[in-house]
Amino acid sequence: MGLGNNHIHYEICGNGYPLVILHGLGTDHRSMKAWVEPLFEKRSGWQRIYIDLPAHGHSSTPDWVKTSDDILELLLHCIDTLLPDQHFSLVGKSFGGYLAQGILAKRAQLIDGVSLLAPALHKKERTLPTRVVLQSDEQLLFSLDADIRAAFETLMILQTKQNLDAFLSEVQPGRLLANRDFLKSDWRTKGYFFSEKPFAEGSTYPQPSLFLLGRQDAVCGYHDHMKLLKHFPHSTFSILDRAGHMLEIEQRNVVLAQLEEWLNRVNLYKSMMR
Repeated sequence: MGLGNNHIHYEICGNGYPLVILHGLGTDHRSMKAWVEPLFEKRSGWQRIYIDLPAHGHSSTPDWVKTSDDILELLLHCIDTLLPDQHFSLVGKSFGGYLAQGILAKRAQLIDGVSLLAPALHKKERTLPTRVVLQSDEQLLFSLDADIRAAFETLMILQTKQNLDAFLSEVQPGRLLANRDFLKSDWRTKGYFFSEKPFAEGSTYPQPSLFLLGRQDAVCGYHDHMKLLKHFPHSTFSILDRAGHMLEIEQRNVVLAQLEEWLNRVNLYKSMMR
C-alpha cells in the first residue's frame, strides 16, 4: 500500500469484521500470524489485517520518520485508508502494543476491542522482575549462531527445543528484514515515546480489553500495567507464570484460550452497540 512516497506492507486474511494486528520490535507480521491464524480456523466473519511496522518486514522507513508519533501517523493513515470510518478491533504485542494504545486514543469511537500482549507503556522507567531462566539446554544453545543465540536467550525464559523451533520459524525471519540502522539509531533514546501520554487522566474505554503479561517478563514487565486498570472498566488482566516477554510462544495454549474469550466478548459488545 503506497502512502505518497511511504510504504506500509500488510497481509489480509479472511473476510468480515476487521482485526488489526501489530507485531513487536525487530521482527515482522509473521510473528503474529503464526499463532493468531489458528484462532480463526473455526471462527468465520473476521478479516485479519497483519501490518509490518515501519522499519520492519517489507514496510519502508521514510526519511521523515524520526519518532513514534511519526510511526503512529503512518499507521493511522494506513488504517484510515484501508478501513474508512469502519469499526475494527486491535491486537498489539510489545512495541506494537504501545502503538495500539496510541491508535485507541486517536480512534476510540471506531474501536470495539483491544488486546495487548506484553505491551510497552508510556513510562521511561520500567519496573521489571529480576531476569531468570527457568529451563535451558546448553547443548542446544551452543549449536546456535551467535546473533540468534543472543536474541533467543534475551527473549526466552524457557529455552527449549520446541520454543527454539517456534522462534526460528516465526520470529527470526522477520529479524532478517528489520531495519537495524533505524532501530539502533537515537530514535530509541529520543523518539521512542509519544509526545503525549496515550490516556489522559480520567479517560475510560468501555470496550472489551485484554492484557496478557509475563510474570517473568524482564523486558516490559507486568507491575506498571496495573495502573491501566482505571482506564479499562471491562478488562481482563492475566499475569502468566512461566512466561517471559515471548508469552505467546512459552504459554501458547493459555494465550489462545484468553484470546478466544476476548473475541467472544468483542462479538457481544458489537451486537449490543449496533
